[in-house]
Amino acid sequence: MIANLPYVTALYAALIGLLAALLTINVIRGRTRFAVAAGDGGHAALAQAIRAHANLAEQAPLALLLIGFAEASGTPKTIVHVLGIVLVVARLASAIGLSASLADRLPRRIGAGLSVLVTIAASLLILARLANVI
Repeated sequence: MIANLPYVTALYAALIGLLAALLTINVIRGRTRFAVAAGDGGHAALAQAIRAHANLAEQAPLALLLIGFAEASGTPKTIVHVLGIVLVVARLASAIGLSASLADRLPRRIGAGLSVLVTIAASLLILARLANVI
């Protein structure tokens, strides 16, 4: 293995990838169930499935990219694991909250808050590393 590649981040990216696949399958099932090719057709359950998938697609890529850059820049693996675990928990909480209801629910708030926290923490770690390099 090449030491600079973000292998720890790859683990969490794979877990998030599996969650994305499950959420995609949930949307496909809803589209099939309600015979809706595009949009949600006015079906709340399908709207929830679409929103849960879209929220993951909106939040996870940037956070994973930042975690990967933090890892590649030399952030200790323990910290990278913590960021990855928190991100996976955040995205699971968000998916659970959005799959249950589009209303403001505690799991949804937890997921959003933790995702922002990971994004900020990884960004600050990168900037701290760059301050020593630039």
